[in-house]
Amino acid sequence: MKAFLILEDGTVFEGTSIGSTREVVSEIVFNTSMTGYLEVLTDPSYAGQAVCMTYPLIGNYGITDDMESGRPWPDGFIVRELSRIPSNFRCKGTIQDFLVKHDIPGIAGIDTRALTKILRDRGTMNGMITTNENFNFEEIKPKLQAYVTGDVVSKVTCSEKTVLKGAGKKVALLDFGAKKNIAKSLNDRGCEVTIYPAHTKAEEILKTNPDGIMLSNGPGDPKDCGPIIDEIRKLYESDTPIFAICLGHQLMALATGADTHKLKYGHRGGNHPVKDLQTGRVYISSQNHGYVVDTDKLDPKVATPAFVNVNDGTNEGLKYTGKNIFTVQFHPEACPGPQDSGYLFDRFIEMMGGAK
Repeated sequence: MKAFLILEDGTVFEGTSIGSTREVVSEIVFNTSMTGYLEVLTDPSYAGQAVCMTYPLIGNYGITDDMESGRPWPDGFIVRELSRIPSNFRCKGTIQDFLVKHDIPGIAGIDTRALTKILRDRGTMNGMITTNENFNFEEIKPKLQAYVTGDVVSKVTCSEKTVLKGAGKKVALLDFGAKKNIAKSLNDRGCEVTIYPAHTKAEEILKTNPDGIMLSNGPGDPKDCGPIIDEIRKLYESDTPIFAICLGHQLMALATGADTHKLKYGHRGGNHPVKDLQTGRVYISSQNHGYVVDTDKLDPKVATPAFVNVNDGTNEGLKYTGKNIFTVQFHPEACPGPQDSGYLFDRFIEMMGGAK
């Protein structure tokens, strides 16, 4: 069946329908990871977006247990070629069946390189995936222009508190759309991890006297999280050690008076170089974000830059002055991507008074 990807600037790509055949409007973004498409599909940070994979062949090892949440989150999936005959000893099914099962529409057979160049040149934009061959762009255009991701954190967060038992430090993890490997990375280091829904009050967390607090990744514009930002400010003032990733990094910045802005096309992939400003060492990192902290409006009495993106000079992390708090824009838990920066979890445990 034919399918069409229609961008809000009027560009149209014709391909083949994959997954669900329902029509969807979403924000179109691209990911440059060469492997890990299942982790990308199940990363809650993609809620409200349709993902274009730049690597040309997707699905060659099928569906395995490498899932970062219990279900896929993107509104749509865009690929050059979808492998319909996967080969892997861990394979439990095909991407096609997975997308159908979860009612996610997609399109294959388009020039994903051309789409990526458009998004890089003109910036991230909204688009529609449809199987309707008789579409009228002038009728569709208002829908495309009106689409916003909205409050997607409330959509992806857990519904109740859960605990991963451990004999070490007790960590409270605020779930704004947390990937499983964040909790696992802490749990594997002996931590007992209590996962809280995103809108949990600071008082509820602090009354349990955690050794440390983890603020997770998540989707959407951080400025749409007003009530959460208010609670993070209380956590900041508590003097409890805090480590934050991605959206959590942005929310802590907003809670302490800094600002954020949207990038032209974001950073999404497993090959982004970041420089540690303290040591000068460069790490290759996994990233998935469309917003960034504005260091021009950063008060050095509150926080100072700790990491910078080598490609475009944007902020990739902050060290908070006089506080046991550090935050990073990238993903030290990887999945997918390199684990170069996994040592940051060890640094967090040291902050909590754990063994080096």
